[in-house]
Amino acid sequence: MSSGNDCQPQPLAKPTLGEREAAELVDRVFGLKVSWIRSLPSYDDQNFHVRVSAAGAEEYVLKITNSEDSQEPDLIEAQTRAMMFLSAEGFPSATPYLTRDGHIMSLESGDTRRGSKKYMVRLLTYLPGTPVAKITTNAQILYEIGKLAASMDKVLSEKFQHPSVKSLHRGQFIWNLANVPLLDQYIYALGQNKHRAVVEQVIEQFKGKVIPKLSSFRACINHGDLNDHNILVDSSCASLENPQYRVSGILDFSDMSYGYYVFEVAIAIMYMMIESPEPLSVGGHVLAGFESVLPLTAEERGALFLLVSGRFAQSLVIAAHTALLYPENKEYLTITAKTGWKHLMMMFEVGQEAVERTWFETAQAYTQHTPV
Repeated sequence: MSSGNDCQPQPLAKPTLGEREAAELVDRVFGLKVSWIRSLPSYDDQNFHVRVSAAGAEEYVLKITNSEDSQEPDLIEAQTRAMMFLSAEGFPSATPYLTRDGHIMSLESGDTRRGSKKYMVRLLTYLPGTPVAKITTNAQILYEIGKLAASMDKVLSEKFQHPSVKSLHRGQFIWNLANVPLLDQYIYALGQNKHRAVVEQVIEQFKGKVIPKLSSFRACINHGDLNDHNILVDSSCASLENPQYRVSGILDFSDMSYGYYVFEVAIAIMYMMIESPEPLSVGGHVLAGFESVLPLTAEERGALFLLVSGRFAQSLVIAAHTALLYPENKEYLTITAKTGWKHLMMMFEVGQEAVERTWFETAQAYTQHTPV
């Protein structure tokens, strides 16, 4: 859910190709004949699920990056190389199908109705699975997601090397958790209500209690958007009463940036809360999985409540702001808001101390046994 390094998504940045145009693009750029195509929901890029006329009826995702992000080829290259690296390391991430001339992406002219805009185009392997948003999560998959988040950041930070990686230093990137204070300039989109008052409280507490401690957190490369639509799972157990899931796909690396390990677990906790009937209990299971790979320090744990709250604020404020720019995409843009506001308000009503106690006691229980 990104919009480049620019703080503000630009009007008309999102591509608007039709299915026929997209199929022709696959043929011209990648040399593949499309037998079936359909549009996929997206934030500010354009995605198509395509099946090509080849042995085995291979499936791909055609990703057409918005015109603003397309001006940063090094950044898109870093994201794509990271996906390839993770796949080689055994993580379920997509890999690119090379263009006719052997490249991982191609800058192409887009919809002529919108002038001479250029869009970066990639064809990525299609990953099977069900989005976490469409299942009833349990302790087992929440733990696995936390473990995945830590494992992925750890291997990226310790082993991933490529000349383009320096582009992941995205100072004013609005979706980096360090930049919660930048929400001040978009908060107008909320109007005047109780929701805005809570967000203002989050921002002020973040400035006073999190920003001064950033230097004590351990730095790493963050995926940055492990939300309930970007994690795919499949069931490895036939029991309907107690299904066992495994992660089958990690999607959308467009929010990758340098950050801190504790950012990734906070982001995962926030998004896993969205679909849960018991949102306040979620954090402990995700945290336990994360800490099975990378235990947090006392300073990192102490910031977790405000980091989760900060991600809620980012998602809700930027969605409201972007929906003003793209009213035709409002339903997708505000998908988190359906339960997000309720969860953020609940966190502040219950209070930091009680929420942290729930999270930390649940995580502690894993050190004695794995909760059911």
